[in-house]
Amino acid sequence: MRMKSQYVFVIAVCGLVALYFIVRSLASAVHPRESHARATTPVGPPSVQVKLVPAIERPYDVIVRGRTQSTRSVIVRSETAGVVAAAPVLQGTFVKQGQVLCRLAVDARQAALDQAHAAQKSMQLVQQQNEQLAKQGYRSPAQVLQSQANLDAATAAVRQAEIALAQVNIKAPFTGVFDRRDAEVGAYLGPGQPCGMMIEINPLLIVGDVAETLAARMKVGAPAKARLVSGQTLSGHIRYVSHDADPQTRTYRLEVTVPNAGLDIRSGLSAELHIGAGSGPAHLVPLSTLVLDSAGRQGVRYVQSDGRVSFAPVAILEETHEGVWVSGLTGDVELITVGQSYVADGQKVRVAPAH
Repeated sequence: MRMKSQYVFVIAVCGLVALYFIVRSLASAVHPRESHARATTPVGPPSVQVKLVPAIERPYDVIVRGRTQSTRSVIVRSETAGVVAAAPVLQGTFVKQGQVLCRLAVDARQAALDQAHAAQKSMQLVQQQNEQLAKQGYRSPAQVLQSQANLDAATAAVRQAEIALAQVNIKAPFTGVFDRRDAEVGAYLGPGQPCGMMIEINPLLIVGDVAETLAARMKVGAPAKARLVSGQTLSGHIRYVSHDADPQTRTYRLEVTVPNAGLDIRSGLSAELHIGAGSGPAHLVPLSTLVLDSAGRQGVRYVQSDGRVSFAPVAILEETHEGVWVSGLTGDVELITVGQSYVADGQKVRVAPAH
């Protein structure tokens, strides 16, 4: 009986499969050591690319993000009670120290001063008369002293009335800008109520927060430059570095004073501070080589002389088109440029030059 062609095909395929497994088994039996060697060959250390980065002596320029701020701001308040009779200064106007910002109604203060002057004049006449009579023996020393005490009291009353009259003029405590007026003509002010706010913006402050790793480099009097969001560049010096860190951010407050003679720079503008912090060794590294360690510190990984990886925390000094200038490394280093994110401290690696 002739078999169908499809059966013949199936039998042929099964025969070929069986032949393949038989041949494979015989080959494994002939070369068992070679197969075992391939299976147990250990994987070598990972390969990384490195670049030799030399240490270069250069000035340290610490960059701090900050903002402009008035040197001082004061709410000018009334020392006495009265109705505002005049407000001669518009808010936003530059004023000099002693210029009247708000004037209260005089009311009876002038009359009180006149009365005090009259009483003082009367006491002066009595004192003169008593002194003449004392020389003739008609007044005792006690009477002369009493009349002198009365004259002193009248003089003090005059001074008190003069102060009360002068207090109707609420004046600028320093030269600056009358930035906000809080009292209009006709408003009643009691003692301690505000006339308006004065700010001093010449010189101007630029304030920022310095990381604890950089605070020790900030010295009072050190030169500083600031670049504002408008593109303006200002030069000044450090006037204050706090000694107590902010408990939340662990940063230190920094104040730089800059001249603002034209009063064209306002308070509250964002600024970038470049502060001279001496000089020392620095390394120019590619921005892509910066990594974070397990503690969240920013740094770079490099290969030691024994071929093992090490991590070094660094501080960024300046960003340029060629790379980032950093401090924190010592001497020339074999910087890992490729593979730095896939190796760990102390791990042995194979080194290949960077392309």
